[in-house]
Formats: sequence, C-alpha cells, structure tokens
Amino acid sequence: MKDKYYDKLLHIHTMEDKKTIYPEFQQYNPYEPTPYNALEKLTKHYTFDKQDTVIDFGCGKGRLPFYLHYFQHISVTGIEMDTHFFHAAQHNLQSYQQLIRSENNQANIQFICSLAEEYNIGATDNRFYFFNPFSVNIFKRIISNILISVKDVPREIDIILYYPHQTYIHFLEHNSPFELLTEIKLKSYWLNPDERIMVYRYDNTLFEAK
Repeated sequence: MKDKYYDKLLHIHTMEDKKTIYPEFQQYNPYEPTPYNALEKLTKHYTFDKQDTVIDFGCGKGRLPFYLHYFQHISVTGIEMDTHFFHAAQHNLQSYQQLIRSENNQANIQFICSLAEEYNIGATDNRFYFFNPFSVNIFKRIISNILISVKDVPREIDIILYYPHQTYIHFLEHNSPFELLTEIKLKSYWLNPDERIMVYRYDNTLFEAK
C-alpha cells in the first residue's frame, strides 16, 4: 500500500485518522490527504522548477509538502487552520528533518497555522495547490489575494486542483484571468471523472513585456 510505503520512506504519518475530524468552521471540509498515486502522476506529467514556491492550502498533516520537498527539491509552505493537524504536521517535520539532515536539499519547507484566506501571499509564491479544502467563497477570496500579489509583483502563477469541484472550475474559467493549462486524468478517471488534476495558469509578465 503506497500510503504506508511513502510515509515510512519520508519518516512521517499522514494517513487519515480512524475518526474523521470535522472543522469548526462550516466552510472548511474534513481532512483527506491526496493519494500518493495522484502525487506520482502529478510530478510525472507536470514540471516543477527548482525556483518554484508551492503553497498547499489545507495541508493537513503535510503529505504534499513533504513529497514535493523530498522528490522535487522545491520550497513548500503548508497552510492549515486546524491546530490538531498543524501540530501533526510540525511533528512530522521534526521527524522528516532527521531524514534529510545529510542531504543537500536547500529548499525550504514550513507550516503555518492560519485561515487560508488570511495567509499573506509572498512575492515568490507561484504554485498553489487545492484539494477541495473549503467552500468556493473562500477559494474566491484566495484567488483575489493571489491576483493582488501578482499585480504588485508580476509573475507566472499556476493553480493546481486535485479532484476539482465544479464551482472552482466555473469560477476560474468564467470569472478569472486563469486559463486551463493541462488536465491529468488519473487511473480511476474512467470510473469517476472527478479523479483528475487540473492546472490553470495566469502569467501577467506577458502583458508587462508588451
């Protein structure tokens, strides 16, 4: 089972709790980590650059940040509003750092306990990951925050959606400057069309150059 294999490899524990924990805020969804096979497919069909900084909104115990940091050597920040999962991610980080202590991985990995919409988008943040962590209303606020940041510091931005909700897709395609870059269909897509990864891109450096 890949969950156990990768968790053991990375010295972390990111599997779901036996008892589902529901967030205190109604617009946030319960914890469910991205399957490792989806992360494998993502990194196979989508290219991360060493200069990228990934923000994982609703990171839970940190599965995606650890996976990308270890295999892609890129900087990753996990944003988690639930203190239970934030502390679990911090505990995983301590164990993970023991693993990579002797490796030459200069990329940064960190976790921030914060509501996603209150996270201050950094000037180098350029890849944003979502696995349906909250309502589309919160998603819209975050996209607005991203666009304000990009206006101040022009750069290429990618929005990465796993198991994308139709409300997210509709908003990006009809009410934002983002355009579909690629769609990655997962193994079980033919049984469940939601089993896919969609990447949307906006690059305002193209407009600045004109």
